[in-house]
Amino acid sequence: MNPAYLIPRLIRHIMPEGLVRFLLLRKWIIRPGLETREPQDAIHRYQTCLAERDLSLKGKRVMVFGYGGRFDIGLSLLDAGVGSVVLFEKYAQPDHAHNQALLPRYHPYLTQEGNQVRPSGAKLSLLEADIREIASADLAPFDLIVSNSVYEHLDDVEEITRALAALTKPDGLQIHFVDLRDHFFKYPFEMLSYSEDTWRRWLNPSSNHNRYRVWDYRRVFERYFEDVELSVLQRDEAGFQKARPRIRPEFISGDLSEDAVTHIRIVAAKPRLP
Repeated sequence: MNPAYLIPRLIRHIMPEGLVRFLLLRKWIIRPGLETREPQDAIHRYQTCLAERDLSLKGKRVMVFGYGGRFDIGLSLLDAGVGSVVLFEKYAQPDHAHNQALLPRYHPYLTQEGNQVRPSGAKLSLLEADIREIASADLAPFDLIVSNSVYEHLDDVEEITRALAALTKPDGLQIHFVDLRDHFFKYPFEMLSYSEDTWRRWLNPSSNHNRYRVWDYRRVFERYFEDVELSVLQRDEAGFQKARPRIRPEFISGDLSEDAVTHIRIVAAKPRLP
């Protein structure tokens, strides 16, 4: 038993989503994703990955999968030369106070609707839906689909990946950065100590943490793409070895280089046709 972990985790599990959102947008206690926190850094990550393949953002039709509620990431992508951006989000509502401040500079891409600011025109659009319910015939396919610290929060990795693959052009690309740590970052592997029932019933945060490991992501992406490059960005072997006596066997492969992975980048191309 680790009360220093369990008590905050239980509180986070039962915390009302409105309070979570309030803390998240103010960067109090709960840290937002990179697209929300540092959109330029997020774009630089994507540009670096594309440059490794002699590609660029110029003219691309891009989906930001899980944009976090602030339009900066989409507007910054337009500044970087993309052709059009779709900001996709199922859960997070737009941060109207923040987005209001963007209106004077980005008026061609934004419009005022009552007390809200919304994307306007073909260059920037907002899609608030379940990606699994969108037919590829209803949405033009994308050259590039990107996300940062979103995949670890998905509740249905398999079907969402299938849906995203269906929305990727045959010569398109997906880039996903995934943080495999327990998001109570002081204990990066502690979540792996609990059964699925205990985790779901008592400890899983309202933002959901699916506890997928590196081999799970590799398996899913290879099912829906012919070309998958999964790069390990960081490992914490000392942290894993310290936590290992408590970690459940389903989260241990026996290969420390895989078990201790904390951050990965997935680049997927050549979607498999249904």
